[in-house]
Amino acid sequence: MAKKRIKKRTHLAVGGRQPLPGNVPSKPGERTPKSMVIRIGASDVGPSISQLVHDVRSMMEPATATRLKERRSNKLRDYTTMAGPLGVSHLLLFSRSETGNVQMRLAVTPRGPTLCFRVEKYSLCKDIYKSMKRPKSGGNEYLSSPLLVMNNFSTPAAKADDDTAKSSKNIPKHLESLTTTIFQSLFPPINPAATPLRSIKRTLLLDRVSTPSDAENPSYVLNLRHYAIETRTAKSVPKALRKLDAAERIVHANEKRKRSGLPNLGKLEDVADYLLDPHAADGFTSGSESEPETDAEVEVLAEETKKVQSRAQLKKTREAAPTDRRGPAAKHVQRKGIKMHELGPRMRLRLTKVEEGLCAGKVMWHEYIHKSKEELKQMDAVHAKRRQEKEMRKAEQKANVEKKRKERKARGEPEPEEGEDGEDLVDEDGEQLWEDDGYDGPEEEEDDEDGMEE
Repeated sequence: MAKKRIKKRTHLAVGGRQPLPGNVPSKPGERTPKSMVIRIGASDVGPSISQLVHDVRSMMEPATATRLKERRSNKLRDYTTMAGPLGVSHLLLFSRSETGNVQMRLAVTPRGPTLCFRVEKYSLCKDIYKSMKRPKSGGNEYLSSPLLVMNNFSTPAAKADDDTAKSSKNIPKHLESLTTTIFQSLFPPINPAATPLRSIKRTLLLDRVSTPSDAENPSYVLNLRHYAIETRTAKSVPKALRKLDAAERIVHANEKRKRSGLPNLGKLEDVADYLLDPHAADGFTSGSESEPETDAEVEVLAEETKKVQSRAQLKKTREAAPTDRRGPAAKHVQRKGIKMHELGPRMRLRLTKVEEGLCAGKVMWHEYIHKSKEELKQMDAVHAKRRQEKEMRKAEQKANVEKKRKERKARGEPEPEEGEDGEDLVDEDGEQLWEDDGYDGPEEEEDDEDGMEE
């Protein structure tokens, strides 16, 4: 006999709520970041934007929908409806306007906020691969999340106060903190003291372009870069001496090799010039040919296999071992050289708008439209009225569901299966309401009365 279906969205179980998988309410900071990179309009955005979306999905791996297939008929509501059951925390929406401008919206589910960026410039992974002399293709680097590095995201307090006093068009301090928090929540946090160096394979660099203090219209521009990290044991002998040693071996072995493999010291006055600058013999500096510099070397604890010993054996080993004033960990320190290879993509993002909701709601900041305090108060009153009306509709629908349930119970009728009586909570726009985590979906896009839409 088939199991009886129970409505889980609008009806509560006997012992309380039964949240859907992925919608289980979690404490702040405990939700695992998951993302979906979406093309709004599917293939209508063009082949270049489609390839850019594919590269961004690779950059966001492993916690992203890599094989997501979009359709032209899909709407934003389709993705936001499935974000709850799948546990998706962020949506990256790429679209192209009629004039050819590329837009990227970074939205936090289920209630926002949303950062709207204009992609001013971008380079695909294949373009970066062709431009490099020794490109590095991705391998096991995509099995772990990248390390997020952000630079110049917040304005110093003293400078921010001076800029605020000069002009009201500057980006508020709380919006800078909001942008920083949203980007930090894209990837799971790490513990620098406990995270092993070998687990960090990639890094995502976000650099905010500094704006002159006397600029009339200050902007918020970010440069995005994606690199693969290569670590290797640092060599104690400098590269210049290693090249001389290799040249001596070639001479003694009477091997025939190209003369370009030997350093040319004819134009130098002293061998010390070559030792201080190995590229002085070549006449140019090549970043791809150079070894990791001293400032690119770090000290890490070496991994070693420890044998299981009894307490007596462990005590005897400690007594026999010589004491080191630098500490027990100093004996197992290794120097690692770090080198980065760019994977792509590259993007130059310009923040144009910040919305309070999920791709809808009150506009918290706009790059081109600025309002006075009186206009902001009117805008807050309009949005407060909309929220109040929505809460009233939800309360009325809940009351209707409870009323039908009591009438059915009084007549002795069994609970119907899901979808038989159409008691799902639906707002006036025809959208289902999620009672598991309080998510009611995005509002329909309409012309805001505050005039903040582009």
